[in-house]
Amino acid sequence: MGYYNFEKKRKEKKNGLYWSLKMSMPLQRGVSGGVRVSDSSDDLRDSQMKDKSEKEGHLTLRFPFAFLFTSNSNTQSTDPYNSRTRHRLMLLFLKISLVLIVVLALAGSFWWTISISTTSRGHVYHNYRRLQEQLVSDLLDIGEISAGPTRWKELEYCSVDSENYVPCFNVSESLDRFCGPGGSRQECLVLPPVDYKVPLRWPTGKDVIWYHNVKITADEVLTSGSINKRMMMMDDDQISFRSASPMFDEVEDYSHQIAQMIGIKNDNFIEAGVRTILDIGCGYGSFGAHLLSKQLLTMCIANYEASGSQVQLTLERGLPAMIASFVSTQLPYPSLSFDMLHCSTCGIDWDQKDGLLLVEVDRVLKPGGYFVWTSPLTNARNKEDIKRWNFVHDFADSICWTLLSQQDKTVVWKKTVKTKCYSSRSPGVGPSVCSKGHEVESPYYRPLQMWLGGTRSRRWIPIEGRTRWPNRSNMNKTELSLYGLHPEEVGEDAANWKANVRDYWSLLSPLIFSDHPKRPGDEDPSPPYNMLRNVLDMNAQYGGLNAALLEAKKSVWVMNVAPTAGPNHLPMILDRGFVGVLHDWCEAFPTYPRTYDLVHADNLLSLQMSQRKSSCSLLQILTEVDRLLRPEGWVIIRDTVQLVEAARALTTQLKWEARVIEVESSSDQRLLICQKPFTKRQSI
Repeated sequence: MGYYNFEKKRKEKKNGLYWSLKMSMPLQRGVSGGVRVSDSSDDLRDSQMKDKSEKEGHLTLRFPFAFLFTSNSNTQSTDPYNSRTRHRLMLLFLKISLVLIVVLALAGSFWWTISISTTSRGHVYHNYRRLQEQLVSDLLDIGEISAGPTRWKELEYCSVDSENYVPCFNVSESLDRFCGPGGSRQECLVLPPVDYKVPLRWPTGKDVIWYHNVKITADEVLTSGSINKRMMMMDDDQISFRSASPMFDEVEDYSHQIAQMIGIKNDNFIEAGVRTILDIGCGYGSFGAHLLSKQLLTMCIANYEASGSQVQLTLERGLPAMIASFVSTQLPYPSLSFDMLHCSTCGIDWDQKDGLLLVEVDRVLKPGGYFVWTSPLTNARNKEDIKRWNFVHDFADSICWTLLSQQDKTVVWKKTVKTKCYSSRSPGVGPSVCSKGHEVESPYYRPLQMWLGGTRSRRWIPIEGRTRWPNRSNMNKTELSLYGLHPEEVGEDAANWKANVRDYWSLLSPLIFSDHPKRPGDEDPSPPYNMLRNVLDMNAQYGGLNAALLEAKKSVWVMNVAPTAGPNHLPMILDRGFVGVLHDWCEAFPTYPRTYDLVHADNLLSLQMSQRKSSCSLLQILTEVDRLLRPEGWVIIRDTVQLVEAARALTTQLKWEARVIEVESSSDQRLLICQKPFTKRQSI
């Protein structure tokens, strides 16, 4: 029976691993009886044993642990001692191997550590800490998501008192901006007034707005004294700015008068190098609305007003505006930003603070730019007013402004184009030029400074020497070199934004949120060119979105924001003939609720989250966006997959409708398209 079993196994395995291993390994010791084999088999085994005994030492040296891997089926394993020994030896071998590997790894790590320089060690440690922090952040995100839908509780609605709430300005009776503790934003959603209506589309909305969309009383309309404000007329539930009224002729005549005083023919301000205007205390934007027909872009700024706000009404008309004041801090614009500054009965006493406010006007005015001031003080009759006028006149002369003309109550000065004028002044005359160490091209609400800024800037170029609009928006190689940029990278950026605008315009359709089985296509009506008017670009970079929208002939204006957390390209944006502002998105934006039709954020979330000491959360940023957005307004967020998904999860709390759209199959970026619903407060 033993012989039969052996022969059967041999025949079945003679070509297999079992047979070859059995023939190549030495016989095991301690094999007990009970197994019978034939003599021929014994002879064969004896012959092999003889050869093996001669080579046994050599085989052991080549493969000292081979016996550990001998299959139990190669021998008659009736001795349990043999099996236990092999297992013990195998475990011992594995333990020794692991110890050796650990020792070698530690030794290698030790020698590598002491071989790198101190600088490299600091760099590695910094990266290691960054990885640790990112890991902790990711784990926290995972923990929040895993908490389930119950964690994403919808935000409550703010009280009725917050319908026109502006954080950083609603904190005191002072006109100063205060964004510290106590001036922060609210953690709730601002609802529109009960009788709020969606604004009329441009250009109709420029001349007619809904009365209940803004906070203003009939007395505030009737008691207004400026030309711009007197153009308002109330008619039932509408406020109209009648372009056919005699008061419109007053604005046109006023504009023509300024052109003549400057020496501009045919009211062609563009040929004189004028494109962007800062209108201080703009009334309700009628001067800027009129200049639009002349391709001039006017930014209105005024103090915060709880009722009858100039900024709020101007924005409601679809015109650029923001809250800003000359009270104690510099404006959030770079030096040399605007071609003209205009003040028509703007309520600022330019003779106060020893001329400090005029120094700020000089800072933001481009070389060769114009300061237009209309005030009864310029045509003073009494002794006190004459004294005040003489101070302004003499101070303007001390900062190298040239008085071009004075007619009735209007005066026009021209800023010098030669920096040598400042050094040629008599000692002690006028404020000094800012030293190189104190020069800040783009201050962010820094206290007002009594020195002349921008004189050392490479951007000190007279407005007459700049490229005329609209070619100004496409800078040449020489102009781009002022900002350290190359035509190739700006050209590529412009091409990308042209494609993006085409995509955006097709996506901004209610069909995307319906149950319609397809996306908007050729068979659907094209979205109207005037479906949007006020656009906020939260991370404008080079101003590419603005340029692409204008090239596509969309009837929009864009508030280009340069975040304080990233590179500052605002000087370039303003020099291209656009408007914009420097802003920290962990603070509230200086405007009223329900301001913008579209809010765009390209990689802003990545920029904000990269700040190690960010003072705000993603939800706080999106809550501020909700405050700025008009009902039925749109939000477009382009960012990494992780941040887009995180933002999408938060849209539930904001009650937005949202969809994530893939940009490219190979891209790690996604689009988040959101729409704010039109939710009304129930009337009591």
